[in-house]
Amino acid sequence: MVRISVEDLKRLPPRKTDWSKFDALTEEDIARAVASDPDAAPLDLDWSKAKIYYPKGKLPVSLRVDADVFAFFKSIGRGYQTRMNAVLRSYVEHEIGKKSGK
Repeated sequence: MVRISVEDLKRLPPRKTDWSKFDALTEEDIARAVASDPDAAPLDLDWSKAKIYYPKGKLPVSLRVDADVFAFFKSIGRGYQTRMNAVLRSYVEHEIGKKSGK
């Protein structure tokens, strides 16, 4: 993700998208294009088992981790601590699920 200011956005050159080709597409054209795209996500996702997560307050801690583990997460960029927390949360939920027989 790249963040730019409004001023920078105004300085960008105009885009050269031909919107008339887009406007001419029919629903069938779009469906065919999606069906032929191996990276397209299915449109009939089942969200009935989705969990809503309300984050609790964070606790600042000092944690010792292997240097290569830390380097991996940090190499991904901003938010590496949040991703590390997500991995730990996933492990905790898995372990709690095992104990409760889910």
